[in-house]
Amino acid sequence: MNISALLTSAGINIAVCLILLALYSILRKQPSNWSVYFGQRVATSRSRRTDPCFERFVPSPSWIVRAWQTSEEDLLAIGGLDAVVFLRIVVFRQLGGADIYIYFDLSLSVSPYSIRTFAIAAVIGCFVVIPVNYYGQKRQYQQIPLESLEVFTILNVQEGSKWLWTHCLTLYILTCSACVLLYFEYRSIAKMRLAHITESPPNPSHFTVLVRAIPWSADETYSNSVKNFFMKYHESGYLFHQMVHRAGTIQKLMSDAEKMYMVLKAASIDRNCTPGLMQCGPCTDHTNSFKILSCEMEAGKEEKADSVDIDSAGTEKVFGFSSLIFVTVHAIFVLMLECAAAFVFFKTRYAAVVVAQVLQSSNPMLWVTDSAPEPHDVYWSNLWIPYGQLWIRKIATLMAAIAFMLVFLIPVTFVQGLTQLEQLQQTFPFLKGILKKKFVSQLATGYLPSVILILFLYTVPPTMMLFSAVEGSISRSGRKKSACCKILYFTIWNVFFVNVFTGSVIRQLRVFSSVKDIPAQLANAVPAQASFFLTYVLSSGWASLACEVMQLFPLLCNLIKRFIPRIKCDSPEAALSFPYHTEIPRLLLFGFLGFTCSILIPLILPFLLVYFVLAYFVYRNQILNVYVSKYESRGQLWPIVHNTTIFSLVFMQIIALGVFGLKRSPVSSGFTIPLVICTLLFNEYCRQRFHPIFKNHAAEVLIDMDRRDEQSGKMEEIYQQLHSAYRQFTLTPHDLFKSESSSHHEGCNDTQDPENVKPGLRGEELSQVNGSIKIV
Repeated sequence: MNISALLTSAGINIAVCLILLALYSILRKQPSNWSVYFGQRVATSRSRRTDPCFERFVPSPSWIVRAWQTSEEDLLAIGGLDAVVFLRIVVFRQLGGADIYIYFDLSLSVSPYSIRTFAIAAVIGCFVVIPVNYYGQKRQYQQIPLESLEVFTILNVQEGSKWLWTHCLTLYILTCSACVLLYFEYRSIAKMRLAHITESPPNPSHFTVLVRAIPWSADETYSNSVKNFFMKYHESGYLFHQMVHRAGTIQKLMSDAEKMYMVLKAASIDRNCTPGLMQCGPCTDHTNSFKILSCEMEAGKEEKADSVDIDSAGTEKVFGFSSLIFVTVHAIFVLMLECAAAFVFFKTRYAAVVVAQVLQSSNPMLWVTDSAPEPHDVYWSNLWIPYGQLWIRKIATLMAAIAFMLVFLIPVTFVQGLTQLEQLQQTFPFLKGILKKKFVSQLATGYLPSVILILFLYTVPPTMMLFSAVEGSISRSGRKKSACCKILYFTIWNVFFVNVFTGSVIRQLRVFSSVKDIPAQLANAVPAQASFFLTYVLSSGWASLACEVMQLFPLLCNLIKRFIPRIKCDSPEAALSFPYHTEIPRLLLFGFLGFTCSILIPLILPFLLVYFVLAYFVYRNQILNVYVSKYESRGQLWPIVHNTTIFSLVFMQIIALGVFGLKRSPVSSGFTIPLVICTLLFNEYCRQRFHPIFKNHAAEVLIDMDRRDEQSGKMEEIYQQLHSAYRQFTLTPHDLFKSESSSHHEGCNDTQDPENVKPGLRGEELSQVNGSIKIV
């Protein structure tokens, strides 16, 4: 591939980006697209923006200006700590409480993957490394557009060249700058995490422990077992507990009960009934769980012509009896479908964290305790999974993910065949005439391979999310975190390693037969794939950001919704949450490519710099306007970023060792080995210093929060909130009947709503005032 083919690919992607961004600036002003581009405002019920009729059809950069001017405090208030941490991957600021300007006096912030890091790399690469590579050996030079990309890589440098010290110096500058920025950022985000925990309103998850693998007993229920166990061993801190149930089965039964209640209610009002009777006429609404028997008028008597109004006593009796049936069925089936898991609530945060981290039984497979996720973060469908199955599920999903990665070798190998024009002509002889045309050959080798691979990669996120759900994660953020790791490993393997070692699967496996040859193999193979990596950054980077801001799939769904079923209202529940599991792996992959190719293919660095500048505006705009923060993990994804950065740096240094060995530069190789050791030592220091903050809660922080709440008298209020914090069912008797009293006419006596039967409170009485009936 030559420079002209690269420029063709760049031109196509630039045109696509400009068109999509111009369309976005117009479509976002249309009132019909409000729910697509302003889901954040729809969810928070903020007022709509009105633009003049003419301005609605004129492209404008106003969204870029607002994204630039929004402060980090506003982003924290709108998107939460996870959104701020994500943006720090792109652009970071306020390290250690004040802006630290390193290398450049810019108002932008620092990050191992951000504008600053790759600005440093791009400046060094363009003005130092690229000239050294281009003039690395004596040869006959052509015009720049006709030059092959290989002359700009390190393969063009002669063996034993004294100019290889520039590559070694570049290696040191990039590694040191990345480590310095990474340290400050890790420290800053750790402080933000602690501040978010201490300054936020009381969080129910801090008082709650999820206990699983509750042993079954023939003498008592799961609920009584939990109560007796924690009253015996944690009596001073135990408050109460709430059992976990098979939500799907109970929800279906509750829905059937709701249908029965509605039939009774409609019959009591719309039909002619004798006061005191429950229903007249046959009931035709049957469900799988309940059947309503018909009641008839006296046999042999003719119906009266005039309708008989239902008095308040009759209505009250109907409502009371149907309510009693609903609550009775709810209580019976809730008690029958308990799982061996429960949420246990404690009086203090410190008591909860101690229980969560201490082994509860001599058998580690029983009474397993973990810190509970936030209420909105709970992944209810996985809580009923027996704890003994989790290790089997993890092994099964790991094997399934590996199998999926191996199957994906087929499209990757096909894509790599497209990058080689000679191989493409041999495989498809009938295309020889077409491929001889200059533009077609440039399009086939410079643009299509990356586009085809991107289309195949769209199947990866939903597949990995499915694997993560089957794996048994107890929280939605945990499921996204697991999917994020899987997608990251998958993309690095398939986009980088499989594409580097092109050819058949057997050849790819044979490359790794000798471990000591890996650096040399990579030193030869990575520069040979310069064309693919450059076009991949253009297609998967630039174009994907334009598609992200356009929201193509939600836009299509909105058009279908408005013109086929003609739904005009915007539902707040339809707002999307930020797809961290897809966007973080993409950013980390480009950071990995940037570090790996920094001295091998320095021409990639300016393209990456443009990508991160565009990502800065796009992601800030999406967090401000589109995505809604439905739950908070408090920056739990940052350790993944840190570990991937360290891996990228070490991998870059290992490849540099192979390059210096091939180029016979022992001095450069000798200086690179200490750099690898220092990078690993830096990673170990950060792991010991900062990682525990993201894994556990500090006792001093929790105790100070407990004392502060006790002194202010907030503890009782917090205890009351805990009763309704972890609400498993979307439909409860309270929801069904809470508005009933307001719907009765003023002449009726108010009927007290049945108490909400809380899952797990076995042994408590449910009182029904109407008939003085108690269900035990």
